[in-house]
Amino acid sequence: MSGMGGRAVKRTCLALAFAALVSQVPAYGHHSFGAHYFEEQSITIEGTLVEFDYRNPHAWVYVQAPDPGGEMRKYGAEWSNPNRLGQQGITKYTLKAGDHLIVSGSPGRNSSDYKLHLKRIERPSDGWKWAGMRGEKR
Repeated sequence: MSGMGGRAVKRTCLALAFAALVSQVPAYGHHSFGAHYFEEQSITIEGTLVEFDYRNPHAWVYVQAPDPGGEMRKYGAEWSNPNRLGQQGITKYTLKAGDHLIVSGSPGRNSSDYKLHLKRIERPSDGWKWAGMRGEKR
């Protein structure tokens, strides 16, 4: 093989290695919800919105609600990313502290974390709802 052919092969191998490395970055940055939540189960909490954290990689809804024993807890509900939510008309202004909410989702694998993977959210005061990635908004 000539010197030119060897360089071309080296460049091609380097380009392929770089492409393989870059293609793995998004997979590394995103976790599997199944690793953190019991996706086959569902719980519903009802309470007062403490904070709506609209940021990447996922928005979080924090609700003060009673646990199964009646003690008030701060639950964190992990939602979708702001880009997807924005495509569905949900902005950082959609929910406000003090809103009364009903939130349903998959419970966290560690029950003492008081978190869930949000699947449905409702604000009874005005009938606003969201359910699933396609969104059931009103």
